[in-house]
Amino acid sequence: MVTETTTANLPTYKSFLIDLILYIAVMFLIREVYFPSLGFLANGLFWSTSTLLIAIWRMKVRKVTWKEIGLRMPKNFLSSIGISLLIFVAVIASIMVFEIVKDLLPFTIAPDTSSANAASKFGNLKDNWPLFFSIMPMVLIESFLEEILDRGFLLNWFERLFSNTTFATVIAVVLQALIFGFRHSHDLSSRSITTGLIGLIMGIAYVKFGRNLWPLIIAHCILNTFSMIDRV
Repeated sequence: MVTETTTANLPTYKSFLIDLILYIAVMFLIREVYFPSLGFLANGLFWSTSTLLIAIWRMKVRKVTWKEIGLRMPKNFLSSIGISLLIFVAVIASIMVFEIVKDLLPFTIAPDTSSANAASKFGNLKDNWPLFFSIMPMVLIESFLEEILDRGFLLNWFERLFSNTTFATVIAVVLQALIFGFRHSHDLSSRSITTGLIGLIMGIAYVKFGRNLWPLIIAHCILNTFSMIDRV
């Protein structure tokens, strides 16, 4: 039986709203800080780590653990690998469908300039396997951080914010995907939409497959590995 004192101490939707305002503000504002001498990937890790510290702080305040929101060992390793591959295929399929229909959409989509900017972000990777292997650890760490933050923290906090509504989970999945896409490209471009699709599929998979983050982390690492190999 929950006592009146215990109920009074439970976080309200206002508590999660404050957390989200603080978290999202730091998530975007920290990107105004850039250290040219470190390079894009190191700066990306700095941004994600800064956001991670806010998430850890707010989780500690709300007495929520990473294990509770999905950072726990899978019950079945082979099943998790299968889910990861299913997510990977679903992402590729969704991007292919988008590429087919994007010219039919009733609004203008800015071109994807990420390939043109790749050299400035990662260096000249063409036929440069030593550079590829030297930067991949940072790419994989960033993949890990994005999943525990966007699907682990952000989705769960949105869900708790809208917990009194019928479609709290749907709202949470959609909002985290929109933020995920916009954060990667601050415009309505092919990159922001495809990244948003990735976030949407990851969010759906998180909810549908037991809310364990590891299949998503593995799938994200596979996606980013193939993306980087494509640049070599």
